[in-house]
Amino acid sequence: MYRTLDSDKIVATLVQLGARIVARFPQSSLSRVCAELAEVARENKARAARLAQPNWRLRAGVALILLLGAALTVYVARVLGASETPHELFGLQGLETIINITVLVGAGVLFLVTFESRVKRNEALEDIHELRSIVHVIDMHQLTKDPTAGSLRGPDTAASPPRLLSPFELTRYLDYCSEMLSLTAKVAALYAQSSSDAVVVDAVNDLERLTTNLSQKIWQKITLISESRQMAYPPGPTAQP
Repeated sequence: MYRTLDSDKIVATLVQLGARIVARFPQSSLSRVCAELAEVARENKARAARLAQPNWRLRAGVALILLLGAALTVYVARVLGASETPHELFGLQGLETIINITVLVGAGVLFLVTFESRVKRNEALEDIHELRSIVHVIDMHQLTKDPTAGSLRGPDTAASPPRLLSPFELTRYLDYCSEMLSLTAKVAALYAQSSSDAVVVDAVNDLERLTTNLSQKIWQKITLISESRQMAYPPGPTAQP
């Protein structure tokens, strides 16, 4: 039960996070980003489940092509064997021709056998790329959030972004961004969970490293907010026993 990620619970967590963001920041576009991420998670849930299952139609088509290729090879061998000059097959030119045919047939067989895995890999990489784009959208939402919006903030300029959030609200906003980054990585991890493709696993790990690094930046801001509040409102003297 606790050895694999549950896609339904990931979606439910995203829906709950979206409700929290709407309750705290009803006019914020961050809630719409979270809703979009929840919709992508629903879609990727079905895609990851589909990619984990064998594509029997594709496999049947590959098997049919392989059978036709094998039948054609046998037919050509019989025709050559029934020719009036079979000894030519054992000459240098004939041996080279046989080697070339064998290499080409082997390459074709390898291409067809790995065709399904390559199709699934491309689909998974497209979805992971979409999640990576969402990660950067989330990062853009926290980019202009000033951790010194309290007493340490200097005078604004004409180009300064609006800073209307209190330190508490800013902390909650940044925390929501961090949660969204973590959940985005969990949506991507569904592909690594259902695939043994090394390229897909590496892409998922790369996305997880990206979200971890961005989350660390966010928590550095949260730490600065906490420190600035302590400087603005230092604790009172400790009571003597």
